Amino acid sequence: MPRTTSPTTAAADTGTADTAATAASSAASSASLGSLSWEELVTSALLGTDRRPPTPRGGPVPADAAAALLDAAALHTVRQRAGLLPAVPEARPEPAAPDPRPALPEAARHRLAHLLADRAAPSGGGRRGAAPDLTELIPQWLATANRKGFRAPAALLPPLLDAARARTDLRPQALAFAGPRGLWLAGLNPDWKFALRGAASGALHPITDPEAVGRLWEEGLFAERVALLDAVRAQDPAAALVLLSTTWSAERAEDRLMFLDSLRSGLGGADEPFLEQALSDRSRNVRATAAELLSALPESALAGRMAARATSCVNPDRTGDSTSIAVEAPHECDAGMQRDGVAAVPPTGRGERSWWLGQLVEATPLGVWEERFGGRTAEEVVTLPVADDWAGELHAAWCRAAVRQRNPQWARALLGRPSAPQASGPGTASIAERSKLLAILDQAERASWVAEFIAAHGLSEAFQLLGVCAVPWAGPLGRAVVDALDIARDGGSYPWSFSGVMGLAERCLDPAEADRLEVLTAAQDEQEGASPGAGGYWSEAFQRLVSTLRLRAAMEAELMS
Repeated sequence: MPRTTSPTTAAADTGTADTAATAASSAASSASLGSLSWEELVTSALLGTDRRPPTPRGGPVPADAAAALLDAAALHTVRQRAGLLPAVPEARPEPAAPDPRPALPEAARHRLAHLLADRAAPSGGGRRGAAPDLTELIPQWLATANRKGFRAPAALLPPLLDAARARTDLRPQALAFAGPRGLWLAGLNPDWKFALRGAASGALHPITDPEAVGRLWEEGLFAERVALLDAVRAQDPAAALVLLSTTWSAERAEDRLMFLDSLRSGLGGADEPFLEQALSDRSRNVRATAAELLSALPESALAGRMAARATSCVNPDRTGDSTSIAVEAPHECDAGMQRDGVAAVPPTGRGERSWWLGQLVEATPLGVWEERFGGRTAEEVVTLPVADDWAGELHAAWCRAAVRQRNPQWARALLGRPSAPQASGPGTASIAERSKLLAILDQAERASWVAEFIAAHGLSEAFQLLGVCAVPWAGPLGRAVVDALDIARDGGSYPWSFSGVMGLAERCLDPAEADRLEVLTAAQDEQEGASPGAGGYWSEAFQRLVSTLRLRAAMEAELMS
């Protein structure tokens, strides 16, 4: 009996045939588009198949260009994956160099983990409250651990390197604490490459190996070469100078400037011939730095030339009843002066002649003036009256000379008495200049001078001066700071203006002072005319100070156990 087909069945058969035909057509289109490159397919996808249809070479445009494009992309992907070759395994890294330093005590290890974890915690903002700021204690913890000679725990090296990456002030102490294992780990992670740049090259290539030193100097990155030069300079200044001379003429100007700066360490008379040649360098900045270094050598030929020029401008004036200082500033800046580092063009707002005079006096050995003024001491010279309102310019130049030549007698003379009104003494009233002069004195004298300054003038001008004092502050200095803070609180002063000094006190006061400061943590009644909330702020600030000092004492004890 003949088979009959219903209309529904016929339609289904027809749809199946159409689907099969479409699939076959799509497969054919994909196969034809397989001749197109991946770049051509990407271009067509980005511009759209309407604007840039994926047309196979020598073939028609597919009926469904979009579907054909996707199929061709899938085909390319499978083809590419199928053609991949197994990766060649890299050589395993050499193990880290041994670190013979002793391990941290367990309590200290937990403390470091806590400090590093707190570093990554989000800041609450607003008022700090009475809790210590742990992030500010990391530098002191690292300094103490390095002083005790401990090695970093392996598990804490990654957060330690992350902390050093985020804060450049941590890097010297963090890298010293991390030791050879930290450097080894930094070599495996590009995020920590700063450690390789900042580490002393002697740690990676012993500077006792001339071949390794020469290879690194010739082939190393710039930062590695700077670190290498510093390391060699610290051990053998003459060898560093020889190393620098081998490539000096081929270096870039900015690199020559950085290399020249490395000569500040161990600067001596043996460096003079090299620096004299650098006075003729094609870079103005290199010439100026060479002149600055030579002027720090009192016996150098440049210092003699500058002294001859300066003493032709500054002389004793004995025409009156007593000796004074007469000044006749130079009228020109000749080629010889410019070669010796005198900048001819003054900054905006400065007169040419005073600008030239200041540079001559700054580069003149300070002993010249004691001889020039009849054997007077530095204290006597700086108190001589100066004619024609040249005192400010002359004293400022002497301050710069004292800093450059690291002369404590002249620094002491120019600082004057700390209790004297700032504008009435010799030298300079500039706090920045005084900070530089203080840095020349020994630690005990420095702390004593600043303590007397605070007692006489308060804390408003003392922040920079405190920054050059050794930590922890000596007893008289610490007591002077606390007494001044107490006076400011009792006087109803605006409390937030002392937050910087309070932060310094948290890091720099002797932790043994904590018990004595306990009495200052009590809240006071609001005074009439005082800033709203000042009493609560002062109480919080002193509570935080005491808590921080006690925490620092605990940290010190943990590192002693």
